[in-house]
Parts: sequence; C-alpha cells; structure tokens
Amino acid sequence: MSTDHSEQLSSLYGRWSEMWRGDFSHARAILAPDFLVHQARPDGSDSEAITGPARILPEIEQTMAAFGDITITVDLGPIVDGDLIAARWTMRAAYTGGIPHATAPIGTRIAFSGHDILRVADGKFVEYWTCTDILDGLAQLGAVAGPNGPARH
Repeated sequence: MSTDHSEQLSSLYGRWSEMWRGDFSHARAILAPDFLVHQARPDGSDSEAITGPARILPEIEQTMAAFGDITITVDLGPIVDGDLIAARWTMRAAYTGGIPHATAPIGTRIAFSGHDILRVADGKFVEYWTCTDILDGLAQLGAVAGPNGPARH
C-alpha cells in the first residue's frame, strides 16, 4: 500500500469528521449512493433498510439538535489497512435539550467515545461499522441508569 493511498484515505476520513461536525456540503461526494451502515438499533429495526446519505445525515442532524458546542477529536487514527479506515474518537458537547427522560439541566457538558470502521471503494465510503458508547452519554444526562446507579426521573 502506498503512502499516497494512506494519505488519500486519511483525508477522506477528515471530511467524514467534518460531516459529523455539521458540514454536510460534501456528503454526497464522500458517501456512495448505496452507503451501508451496520449498526445495532435499540428498537431492533433494520439499520440496513435505508442506504446512502439519507441513512446517516438524519442521525447527524439528531445529534446536532440535542447538543451544541460540539467538538469531536480523533484520539487514535485514522488507521488505514487496504480499503478500510479505522479510528477512535471522543465527542464533547453541551446538552441543549430534547432527549427523552433526561434529567440533566440544559448546558450540561458530556463526553463519550466510539470507534468507526469504514470501507472505501472508488473514492467514497461504501460501508460503515460503528461502536459508540452512547449509553455513557445518556447516563451523564440522567436518561438511563449508568454505572453509578439508576437514572433519576
């Protein structure tokens, strides 16, 4: 694998990170029309039923609706292996409201981490596997029971 290939995929991951910070201007340029998300959903629904940018952009918009002053740092990576890119990240943000059962006041600062694995074909992301510790974030907001006891409602 060439250094140019690694640099191209690292740059592509940089644009992915920008998208998660709210810059959707290049979403269609970096996401294949059949972009597939492999993600367990709490409600048991099929995460693969919707593909392409229409699958991921509403999720990003929901995140941005509930949080402000979002910073996402890449803690490790991106690591490039062939057509795969992996990274560990941490999101820090201020709660702006709207999460069911949350008891934390507006403005509460939270942080949680996750891992991304993305597959690239023809210069675009075609598959995405994610593992996000969103339960940690929800526990910080009092929306679910966390490691320090039950959620307060």
